[in-house]
Amino acid sequence: MQSDMRELLRIATPTAAVGAVATLVGGLLAGGEGAIGAVVGCVVVILFMALGQLALQWVARAMPHLFQGMGLLVYSVQLVLLLVLIMGIRNTSLFDLQVFALTLVASVIAWIITQTVLHARSKTLYVDPEAESRKTSGGTEGKHDQ
Repeated sequence: MQSDMRELLRIATPTAAVGAVATLVGGLLAGGEGAIGAVVGCVVVILFMALGQLALQWVARAMPHLFQGMGLLVYSVQLVLLLVLIMGIRNTSLFDLQVFALTLVASVIAWIITQTVLHARSKTLYVDPEAESRKTSGGTEGKHDQ
């Protein structure tokens, strides 16, 4: 679990940096409402994407045969929840919705690019190192008929 959180932190950090820049730009262009919209947009992206990734990592360990289906389900649920969130805040005056939407898009792009780069640089095992310990004792593996 610690490596999962470390990986999430490595992805969330550039996303938060994009959110900080968006907050600065939103604050300069739209005032306090723009800054709040940028912060809310970035926080929504980090929460949605991090929770989705944690769920997928748990499924990959616990039930690897369901991974692809759960991936589609997680992303579908994220889109529906985002739609519900947007429908709920569409008439708000607490923050600037344009800055919120632009920050949402920029943060998602930053998250996806960072995740892709980190995955491309990671070393993927092609052999399961724990497979040897899972073999049953007393089996015929490695023995030849004589």
